[in-house]
Amino acid sequence: SDHHGILDKFIGDAMMAVFGAPIPSDQDAENSVRAAIDMLRALDRLNQQRAQVGDPSIKIGIGLNTGEVLSGNIGSNKRMDYTVIGDAVNLAARLESATKSFGAQLLISEFTANGIQRSHPLREVDLLRVKGKLKPVRVYEVITNKLERSPSLSENFAHYEEGLWRYKKGDWSGALERFLTAVSLNEGDRLSEEYVRRCRHFIHTPPANDWDGVWVMKTK
Repeated sequence: SDHHGILDKFIGDAMMAVFGAPIPSDQDAENSVRAAIDMLRALDRLNQQRAQVGDPSIKIGIGLNTGEVLSGNIGSNKRMDYTVIGDAVNLAARLESATKSFGAQLLISEFTANGIQRSHPLREVDLLRVKGKLKPVRVYEVITNKLERSPSLSENFAHYEEGLWRYKKGDWSGALERFLTAVSLNEGDRLSEEYVRRCRHFIHTPPANDWDGVWVMKTK
């Protein structure tokens, strides 16, 4: 890999890559995000070629997480493979799955976000409590590729960010207005559409006074 990652395994139609194993560095998070962005850029070029011949576009979702893992040759005497296992790996898989719900291409955890350069534009997605875990995790979408394709989306993201700020304060009506504006500027913004649904729900059924803002991820 140009970004010092290794392709660990294929899992059905997915693949798992590892950065920083067996020797970690302070650039592992940055390298993983750069590799993911390069993948999305390459996919854009491929989809442009497919569109020219009338083929449907290919869509992918990428989830990145940073944390401690157990690495080494794992398996039995009959089959032994070098891989990594642990909760950090499981969270990355959960984020990849969440890209479908949020209409995102590249989701990263707060742990990966803390280790990357600020040259990557991010938008906060949610505060998720993963199934089976008590401590919530803040999740971000890397929007580099979306802005490269359509710089006009910056206005859409600005309305989204104000909507999320109002949402956190419990201003459901104010947040709803901002999210609706974001959707009007980009009808493909499924994340804003998700928050429109949440705001409308909370307007009619407010959460408990001790609500902590966490959205529970029910799928694996």
